[in-house]
Amino acid sequence: MVTSPNSMTNAPKVSALSMKSIQAKRELEAQLKPIEKHHDELPTEPFTETQMLEQWIKYANRLGDKGYKILESLLLLDDPKLEGTTIIHELPNESSKIDFDGEKHDLLGYIRGKLHNHNITIEIRINETIETKKAFTVQEKYDRLKEINPALELLRKTFDLDL
Repeated sequence: MVTSPNSMTNAPKVSALSMKSIQAKRELEAQLKPIEKHHDELPTEPFTETQMLEQWIKYANRLGDKGYKILESLLLLDDPKLEGTTIIHELPNESSKIDFDGEKHDLLGYIRGKLHNHNITIEIRINETIETKKAFTVQEKYDRLKEINPALELLRKTFDLDL
């Protein structure tokens, strides 16, 4: 920030080499330093695999909207599995793992924030026999959504909905 010489005349003058200026500088740095929470103070609320999948898909869609189609497809290639607070995601090869690792930190921050649990970790496994799950027909799309949220079937039956 550039200030005019006139605006600085209102501030008390302190020699740059005095103890007072060193103390003032430390106080200013302390005010500007962001408040860091210890790991013990961060939230660790429980969550379900369905909630994790919803946030995973939302993040992937955000990437796609921004034009990162390759990363979006890597996230949507296969549904991640949840083991405790570890998210297991399988990728088909080492090069896709390298691409994914570039986005892993941001994804982890997003999911931790949305699920209010800072113990979440992401583990990548290479599985060269992955078959992509693509839903083309209406029934396949419905079955895919039902996998993500089983309550969808109850909703369909309650209102006697057709596919």
